[in-house]
Amino acid sequence: MTLLASPSATDAAPRSRRWAALGVLALAQFLVVLDASIVNIALPVLGEQLHMTTAALAWVITAYVLAFGGLLLLGGRLADRFGHRRVFLVGTAGFVAASALAGLSFSSEMLLAARALQGASAALLAPAALALLTGLFPDARERAKALGVWGGVAGIGSAAGVLLGGVLTASLGWQSVFFVNVPVGLVVLIAIPFLVGRDGARVSGRLDAAGALTVTAALVALVGAFSAIEQVGFLHPLPIILLIAAILLGLVFAAVERRAAQPLVPLSVFANRNLSLGNIVMLLVGAAMVALFFALSVFMQEVLGYGALEAGLAQLPLAGALVVVAGVVPALIGRHGTRLVLGGSLVVLAVGLVWLAFAPADAAFLAHLLGPSLLIGVGMGGAFVATTQLAVDGVEGGEAGLAGGLVNTSQQIGGAVGLAVLGTIAGLRTATLEASGATAAEALTGGFSWLFIGTAALALVATAVVALWPRD
Repeated sequence: MTLLASPSATDAAPRSRRWAALGVLALAQFLVVLDASIVNIALPVLGEQLHMTTAALAWVITAYVLAFGGLLLLGGRLADRFGHRRVFLVGTAGFVAASALAGLSFSSEMLLAARALQGASAALLAPAALALLTGLFPDARERAKALGVWGGVAGIGSAAGVLLGGVLTASLGWQSVFFVNVPVGLVVLIAIPFLVGRDGARVSGRLDAAGALTVTAALVALVGAFSAIEQVGFLHPLPIILLIAAILLGLVFAAVERRAAQPLVPLSVFANRNLSLGNIVMLLVGAAMVALFFALSVFMQEVLGYGALEAGLAQLPLAGALVVVAGVVPALIGRHGTRLVLGGSLVVLAVGLVWLAFAPADAAFLAHLLGPSLLIGVGMGGAFVATTQLAVDGVEGGEAGLAGGLVNTSQQIGGAVGLAVLGTIAGLRTATLEASGATAAEALTGGFSWLFIGTAALALVATAVVALWPRD
């Protein structure tokens, strides 16, 4: 059986094998995206059985996010150094093992340790997978189609988490939301060595240990700060201290990188204007996306009275629109260019979010939710694919892992910041309405309305950035 030995060898490889490899890589990415949301529905049952307080339950999410967001840049650079396929397989194996440990957990300490291991493994898997994709599809037109599949899978994972979490928790128990990763991950581990060969080109030399340590600490502090804001508020000393630490560590990292002979993140990479633009837009879109899916799930369950399964089913039109558009976007990019498609997608996304902000406390699905959900799916599908395309545009094979780490880091940081800031704004608005005599449902609806307006504002800011950003 002929293997894909290196990015340069992919041109001669059978097209069917490349697309089969993409399907397996997308399956792994699906697990990473799915895991960020599927656990939420299981938290109440999980907490009751493991005797965890509300504060401890928050760490089930935070432990994963901290490890994932903090280690992504290091994971991307390790993939460039030791081989994209090798690091991808190590990350996938770690994710499978950590998922099994999480499902077998008999104490909160064991579960939190397993969640941190899941996040660390995902930080190896995600950037390496995106780097493998860019190597498999060096042709710009084919790569755009592949990224369309990638974006569609990511959208399905985000929306499917709520649905699958409800079904699995209700039928098989909370452990099943972790065990479901094991057979899927094993399929990925078995298939990839037959579809993708070892990398031909790698970054040589010593690993920038000082850069790795400082950037990881800075990212962990930054994600931790915004995660803490969700739990204790802006004015609590903990997030303030973590934010100051993140800034100081970031300055130290920049100084280290300027002096390093072989930096972890060569600052010259940001001279690629498309890459820089893609990461800025991903930061903003990530902030909007995470806040949206969180608020939409809570709004449907706490205000409209949907069950977990109903809430998941209600988000299927959004996911379906996202998947369909993600498949169409590559052709549009080839015809009209990445920036025009991205700007148009962001405008559609903003319109859908503003429309959703006007949903009343007694909203009917067909009258108030279906229309904006479809627009949001269309806008998000186009924006995600086009943004990822920009973020990896013109990146050489030796920096493909770094590019994957950067864009995933932007998405994670954006998500943490967006949920913390917009969630706090929504909470303050809800409290104000409750104090003025509004019912609980009306107050929550008013708070979420402000959150949806905030996500629309992020989409419009991203649109302006795309329009004004200089071209290469």
